[in-house]
Amino acid sequence: MGEHDQDQEHAVEPARPPLTAARAREITARLREAMDDVRRSVAVLAARVRDAHAARVWVPLGHSSWELYCDAEFGISRAQAYRLLDVARSLAAIHGAVAAGTDTSRTRDTDPAAAAALDYGLSQRALIAVSGRTDTVAELITRRLATLAHSGLQPLDTAAVRAVVRQAVRDVRTAPPPPPTAPPADPTVAALRAVVDDLAASAHAIGELMLEVAPAYLSDTEAANGALALLCEQIGEPLEHGLAARRYALTGDRRALHGTVL
Repeated sequence: MGEHDQDQEHAVEPARPPLTAARAREITARLREAMDDVRRSVAVLAARVRDAHAARVWVPLGHSSWELYCDAEFGISRAQAYRLLDVARSLAAIHGAVAAGTDTSRTRDTDPAAAAALDYGLSQRALIAVSGRTDTVAELITRRLATLAHSGLQPLDTAAVRAVVRQAVRDVRTAPPPPPTAPPADPTVAALRAVVDDLAASAHAIGELMLEVAPAYLSDTEAANGALALLCEQIGEPLEHGLAARRYALTGDRRALHGTVL
């Protein structure tokens, strides 16, 4: 090790003055404001993506598809282009459910613009994860908001709406699709179906674990070439099984497991 490296190793940072509680709260407030700005930007971006796609904006600009338009105009990949649509689709469904399940005149937030920009505190990963089950999310939000409104126990203010939305998204994300309601009459078939349901539930839990190390915005190839391969090796799970479980956790569609887990 050279003399210069030794000097760097033993260098001592200059002492900083102690941070007061007032200063810490000021910094925290600025950080919270920045986070709010990011969330509002995501909501605005989602709305504009939805409008642009609905208008088929790529056609008059000479592009043959949405993904080619996004690549040429913004330099983003096909996967990113469609993830934007997933986020837009999920937010549109949530906004519609909130509008259907609330009465603005009975809420504390009476500004329509504020209601439209309501910060649900949802990550892009959460919105992408439920994009294939927006009907279920919307129905759950609408029903729970109506129940809350009729109970009279809590006003439908921004905090209450946000809590209902976030819990509904969390419930849909983490719960695998329910098994068929009518079990088969043949006990052998019923037993086999129970085994399949158990395997699917286990695969969903594994898929959630996979998403922790390979978030939803990564393609299968990117996930396989990253930390997911190492995780699968450590837990003794074939990589193709890990990828299938990850797709199942994202979509809730058991067909993602065919040929691997099921």
